[in-house]
Amino acid sequence: MGRYKGSFLGLAWSLFNPILMLTVYTFVFSVIFKSRWGNSPDAGHADFAIILFTGLIIFNLFAECINRSTSLITSNVNFVKKVVFPIEILPIVNLLAALFHASISLIVLFIAILAFKHQLHFTVLLLPIITIPLMLSILGLSWILASLGVFVRDVPQTISIIVTILMFLSPVFYPLSALPVVFQKIVMLNPLAFMIEEARKVVYWGNEPNWTMLAINMLIGLAICAAGFLFFQKTKKGFADVI
Repeated sequence: MGRYKGSFLGLAWSLFNPILMLTVYTFVFSVIFKSRWGNSPDAGHADFAIILFTGLIIFNLFAECINRSTSLITSNVNFVKKVVFPIEILPIVNLLAALFHASISLIVLFIAILAFKHQLHFTVLLLPIITIPLMLSILGLSWILASLGVFVRDVPQTISIIVTILMFLSPVFYPLSALPVVFQKIVMLNPLAFMIEEARKVVYWGNEPNWTMLAINMLIGLAICAAGFLFFQKTKKGFADVI
């Protein structure tokens, strides 16, 4: 939580940020654009903001970890050169910090759902299970990017651009059904798209996830996590020579 060090509000920013985001999205899409989510007649303006915010929480969890992972080693040089420290845990700490912010955002989301919909579906309890493949993939990618960030200093800028592109290639600001069928299939190749759609399914619509696809994504996440850890372990020996 070092990012809040020295700030007047400190950790309170973790609460104010999601509240501000939800307020802005509700105003923009309810008042200005008068948007509705898909063709559902029951989805009003507030519903649009809530559904959008659900997807944004999932995406922000990914984006925060991935963007920060590229400089995890270069910004903690002392851990590499002067201190006997298991630097492989830095991506884990990074993920835990992002999960803390996501949890605060979820609390704000749940309060908003209760305020507008007056109920929470029991399927919301499945959300942690849905995010496991995402967290595994994030860890694996973080280990890879943390290592690459040491040897290739253009990685942070490149990843920042890629993450921004991914935001628009993921169904964060639009329903997947709004796309032509051929583009839906292309977008669903993006693992984030599946996670976002499933999160909305259990949190807002009250439906169970696609267990088959979830199991497949779990295996993919495990493979990425294992590959990332092995890559980091193999390359970390050269960190001290480069930094």
